[in-house]
Amino acid sequence: MFRDRFFRRDRFFNGFRYDSPFQKGDLKYVILDLLKEKPRYGYEIIRHLEESSHGFYKPSAGTVYPTLQMLEEMGYATSKERDGKKVYEITKQGLEFLSECSDFTDEVKSHMRHQWDHGNFEIIGQIVSEVVKMRRFLGPRMRNTSPEKMERVKKIITKARQEIESILEEQER
Repeated sequence: MFRDRFFRRDRFFNGFRYDSPFQKGDLKYVILDLLKEKPRYGYEIIRHLEESSHGFYKPSAGTVYPTLQMLEEMGYATSKERDGKKVYEITKQGLEFLSECSDFTDEVKSHMRHQWDHGNFEIIGQIVSEVVKMRRFLGPRMRNTSPEKMERVKKIITKARQEIESILEEQER
């Protein structure tokens, strides 16, 4: 019933780092579920989601804090100042809301686990890190590199890309 109205398989993470795995409004369920575990700072929620996605999703402060404010306005969460920071806690009304939506919340969490708990995410992160390091290394040096050396670098990168394509295309067969 609730799940059928709101849950669609095509709504989630498509594998590109900067895309959100949630449709508008979904994040509130995840945040409430995190607050159910323990009170948290907004930054702690951001960090938890980034870590649980192995770095493939990092919600912005501009997404998390307005959602926390909305949850407060709805009566589902409260905040208290602690060490100069707001710490958020789920309310009884928030627990009741989560309970009423448990099928939907479970589907969201299940999908997150399915998308983010793969053993190869660590190596994917390492590969992405190496590509970023290469880009940072090459960027400032390319202007002062001779055309001959740039051609050699291009050949090496082209060969590496072709080998990677070959490996991944072989896997798809």
